[in-house]
Amino acid sequence: MLSLQNNRIEKKFAELKSSNQKGLICYVLGGYPNASTSEKIISSIVDGGADIIEIGIPFSDPIEEASFRALKKGINPDICLDIVRATRKRYPELPIVIMTYSNILQKKGFRKFMEIAKEAGVDGFILPDMTIEESGEYLEYSKNLELASVFLVAPNSSNFRIKRTLDVSTGFVYVVSVYGTTGTRNSFNEYTLTAIRNIKTLSSNKNNISVGFGISQPQHIKLMSKYGADAVIVGSAIIKLIDDNKDDSIDCLQTKLKKYIKSLKAACKNNN
Repeated sequence: MLSLQNNRIEKKFAELKSSNQKGLICYVLGGYPNASTSEKIISSIVDGGADIIEIGIPFSDPIEEASFRALKKGINPDICLDIVRATRKRYPELPIVIMTYSNILQKKGFRKFMEIAKEAGVDGFILPDMTIEESGEYLEYSKNLELASVFLVAPNSSNFRIKRTLDVSTGFVYVVSVYGTTGTRNSFNEYTLTAIRNIKTLSSNKNNISVGFGISQPQHIKLMSKYGADAVIVGSAIIKLIDDNKDDSIDCLQTKLKKYIKSLKAACKNNN
């Protein structure tokens, strides 16, 4: 496993482990429901206790309704990077990860896009469609720019595949908790917990294991922590909260978001 000692993500995980805490990674869609509200949403989440912010750049994904709506409003990568810049200015030490698809980077050129992102304050990328086999240049640019390259593993990934993913991932490894698409859920299958434990064992405690998809409640965090997760990723529940309160004032939405994130962060503390 490569190490990026000066990367804010790596620093954050070291800090969390030294204080016996699990990490709370929160996903927001850049520019949703609009650019200015998006910045305020991020601030509420960070002030509520999020350790790492994952900002999605909208992509034509038929599964994600919010992404489709953001694109219709003209949200593009440049607007999302402006949101990163504003967030970085406000929170100098906050780890920020971009989640998007390879095509977004390809349009501008991988190196060019990654350089601009680094300058804006990005600390790493999650590219769900990037395969290890095709990641040579991407990994080289990531290493040179000291950007984390986060790869995903699924519960049904073979041990060979898991080990390869652990070898190339920096920052953290994204463990997809369930088969199928994301979305909030009330419970998790035994296969999820077995997979987390197995991935943790295979990593020999060298990688930061972060579990996402469907996590929305404090008890989910405690369960994932018990089986070896170093962090959890919460996304769909945040978008749902935004959608459910879209008629509220921004102040009211911010208050609800902050309260919700505080409840999740409380579950990340004092875990053995």
